[in-house]
Amino acid sequence: MTESATVTAPAVPDTENDLVTIRLLLADDQALLRATFRLLLDAEPDIEVVGEAATGTQAVALARELRADLILMDIRMPDMDGIEATRRISGDDDLAGVRVLILTTFETDEFVVSALRAGASGFLGKGVNPEELLSAVRTVAAGESLLSPVATTALIGRFLAEPPQPPPIAGVPEQHYARALAGLTLREREITALVGAGLSNQEIADRLTISTATAKTHVNRAMMKTVSRDRAQLVVFAYETGLVAPRSGA
Repeated sequence: MTESATVTAPAVPDTENDLVTIRLLLADDQALLRATFRLLLDAEPDIEVVGEAATGTQAVALARELRADLILMDIRMPDMDGIEATRRISGDDDLAGVRVLILTTFETDEFVVSALRAGASGFLGKGVNPEELLSAVRTVAAGESLLSPVATTALIGRFLAEPPQPPPIAGVPEQHYARALAGLTLREREITALVGAGLSNQEIADRLTISTATAKTHVNRAMMKTVSRDRAQLVVFAYETGLVAPRSGA
């Protein structure tokens, strides 16, 4: 029997401390894991678990109902997997502010790329320690991605070398890529390529001898012009358009 979704009533805002709370939705078909994650996450003053989904269909429905800031999404779930659920959420204009962090046992290269193309902002294995999970939740909720490590970027480059089924990113028409690329300035193309290579804003600033604030401004403009939800999607854009050439044998 399929489990029913769980929804928590919104908490009263902490006006005294003016604490910004990350509203999080858990999507995993294992009740024990959801309970474990809830205990860990709800113990943090800046994180609130507002709902639980046991299937991909429930995850999509609750994403639309609750408008959580972040969804912690499993891949293998009944009736609809986490990749398809992520694709539907990312392709819904009404959910533009909702970010997805994939947390799964299946840490294979294909799943990483599929998750990114579906619109996920990050990808973690369930073997991460609690501190890493909490850091990842805060990082993705803040609009960043979990694609800085060189090893992850090399992995993405290797698999994006294979022609994708258009459109490569959920909700983005195939012809958008040519238009968006043409709309980037030379500097924005250069910086997008550096983002695709895994460089942080500070590293980009050091490489180009500009301030970190200027690097961040260029990255934000590039994301806006390419309709990239976050840095993760800008990395995918860089590979899909050839701004970064995948390294053979990476």
